[in-house]
Amino acid sequence: MLERIREGSQGPWAMVIIGLVVLSFVFAGVGSYLTSSGSSAAATVNGEEISLSSLERAYQNQRARMESQYGEAVASLFASEGYTREFRRNVLERLINEKLIEQKARDLGLRVSDEQIKQTIVQMPEFQYAGQFDNERYQAVLRQSGFQPSDFRDYLRVQMTREQLARGLSATAFALPGEIDQAYQLQSQTRDARYLTIESGPFEAQVTVSDDEIFNYYQANLTAFDTDELVDVAFVLLRADELKDDVQVTDEDIAEFYQNNLDRYRTAEQRRVSHILVEFGDDEEAAKQQAESLLTEINNGADFAEVAEKNSADAFSAENGGDLDFISANEMDPAFDEAAFALAQVGDVSSVVRSDFGFHIIKLTDIKAEEITALESVSEEIRDTLLTDKAMERYYELQNTMAEIAFEMPDTLEDVAGAIDGRIQQTGLFSRQSAPAPLNVPQAIEVAFSPELIEEGVNSEVIELDDGQVAVMRVVAHEPQRTQALEEVKDGIVATLRAQKAQQEAENWATALVEKIQAGEDAEALLAERDLSWQTAEAVTRNTSEVPRALVSALFRLAPEAGNSLEISPLASGDVGIVELLKINPPAEMEEAQQTGLRQRISMQHSQSDYENYIAALRADADISISEQL
Repeated sequence: MLERIREGSQGPWAMVIIGLVVLSFVFAGVGSYLTSSGSSAAATVNGEEISLSSLERAYQNQRARMESQYGEAVASLFASEGYTREFRRNVLERLINEKLIEQKARDLGLRVSDEQIKQTIVQMPEFQYAGQFDNERYQAVLRQSGFQPSDFRDYLRVQMTREQLARGLSATAFALPGEIDQAYQLQSQTRDARYLTIESGPFEAQVTVSDDEIFNYYQANLTAFDTDELVDVAFVLLRADELKDDVQVTDEDIAEFYQNNLDRYRTAEQRRVSHILVEFGDDEEAAKQQAESLLTEINNGADFAEVAEKNSADAFSAENGGDLDFISANEMDPAFDEAAFALAQVGDVSSVVRSDFGFHIIKLTDIKAEEITALESVSEEIRDTLLTDKAMERYYELQNTMAEIAFEMPDTLEDVAGAIDGRIQQTGLFSRQSAPAPLNVPQAIEVAFSPELIEEGVNSEVIELDDGQVAVMRVVAHEPQRTQALEEVKDGIVATLRAQKAQQEAENWATALVEKIQAGEDAEALLAERDLSWQTAEAVTRNTSEVPRALVSALFRLAPEAGNSLEISPLASGDVGIVELLKINPPAEMEEAQQTGLRQRISMQHSQSDYENYIAALRADADISISEQL
């Protein structure tokens, strides 16, 4: 406990680039996983390395996507070392497959043109604003990620070349007309049937269950009688959003905040600029001379837009005469930014400016003056901000008070609740899988089932449940995991065995009925004994809900040409059903749209199978070694 206190006090081309690693994959940082080994290779494929940094980026990206999509349920899985290791290994297997495809594409001489790369970048959503390519966003994202434009183009070239082979394999898959027709006939046909349901309940009177059967069932299903570990937790909850009513904000507070944070309500001056970029290339001095020459042309009266369109290495802005739209201060490269905001009048052109991207010539084309939003327009927004801030201050004060009292008086929550004017709540017994709100978060569950709370019977530390909610809790009752004794579960076992035997008896009776029907005998008397009658169902489809699911499956298994038109099937309800196929109804003639859709689905299935087989063949012929640490 003392140790705890010490610690506490411290687009279209998206379809072309199948599987293209999303931008966040590229930009993810390298985690601490790399520090455990001096080796830089996670695996070697035909002499080419897959670095540990590449594996870590792929792992972190895939994990982030899953946690974003599935939330805490997935996040808690990664607490398991075994799950994390297996997940990372699966990511590595995918990278190995991608490397094999990349190598094969290179061997086949596949290439991607500059125009293809350009169009891909233009249509990537990461670089778009309001559905259109935004050069400013493009430049900003690349700067943030540490990419030079040429480096990013090279990266895309590798990815797209690899995907050419994947698309080529997919394009070879096709569906034969016979396949399509057969699939349509099977999937779209309907069947007429008659069926009856034999209730198993009436058969229970003729079954018995012996002690030996009960014991044998118990022994064979011991794990089914294991109980979950249970705890009953008392807790005191503190919510930040409930503290707003306890704080006040005056008009003076609002005015003071407005003055102290005036920059929040100031729209800084923006400047619209155009530029011409000359990249360094292999000869920086020659690039500078080229830029100077272009500046001389402009100063001598040449049209800036035309010069930009013909000469700028920034192909995207060049198409618009070099236009970069409006920019704000500190948004561009520092040297570019300084030069752009030093221009005095619209129409002014800078001297040659050197940045990390190359040499620029910058023209000022428009200015949006600074604007300040009036206090009256934002007073309510400020009031809410101040109320939230004061509530959070009070929240943290009370949180500290809860922590101190919970530690100083570890045997009760009464004083914790009194200090924050709260109340003690109690959950009742729950398992790790059934924790009630608001304690149904991994950190609270771990503490609730910790030996410290269970064995020592003390208060917990303050536990953060979410951004604005904390709790202190204690275990008031505990039931350890155990296997229930036979006497505890005997009645349930007897009921289960009786139901199973009754269903078997009903199935035996159904078998006798079917044999009588198949022998051509009159079975009506047998049906009358059980007050049963056939029900008919016409044009039954494979997904109908009007007939028990098990009987639908049985109906579509029946093949009259093989002399099989009746089938008995146990039902999920515990009863037994009999279904007889009366007629197969062929579907209407296939429409063109149906044929097209079916062809695409079958081709896609073949394509996936072909791709997997191709990967398997490449792996069989490849020299692959994986780091022992993985």
